[in-house]
Amino acid sequence: MPELVPLNKVAPEKVERLLDDAFGADRFGRTAYLLRKRSKPIGSLSFALIEEGEPVGSIQCWPVRIGDFPIVLVGPVAVTPELQGRGIGHQLMYRMLEAASKIGEPVMVMIGDPEYYGRFGFTAEQTGGWSLPGPWEPRRLLARNAMGVATPHAGMLEEDDRAL
Repeated sequence: MPELVPLNKVAPEKVERLLDDAFGADRFGRTAYLLRKRSKPIGSLSFALIEEGEPVGSIQCWPVRIGDFPIVLVGPVAVTPELQGRGIGHQLMYRMLEAASKIGEPVMVMIGDPEYYGRFGFTAEQTGGWSLPGPWEPRRLLARNAMGVATPHAGMLEEDDRAL
């Protein structure tokens, strides 16, 4: 029976293997990795789905900011390639959002497909003036602001070194 567990209960090398399988070993060159290269995932918002002792999906969240405004970076959301399309990504997203609701619904950002992540409340409406430390497609820089708090209109997303 599959089990959703906190990510910190899974051996880091197993998570890395899942990420390599899902995104390729060249994933470290992606812009999102520049935002989390020194950080550790936010434990209360990061999970893995375990089947037969192995992670088949994971979601990680990271502390980032624009200026002094804290934001949660969502991703990667990884699923073993042969199991994609079976709802594992949905399970992980809904579990993370449930956990986020318990800590005050922080503003979240991700780089992803709006056609998929829109169903979870992520849109590019607030991110038009935001920038990243590497290349990105503006339509794929998505935010979720469930509480409707005032966010920066413009600025560079960066790793939140206050959390290091």
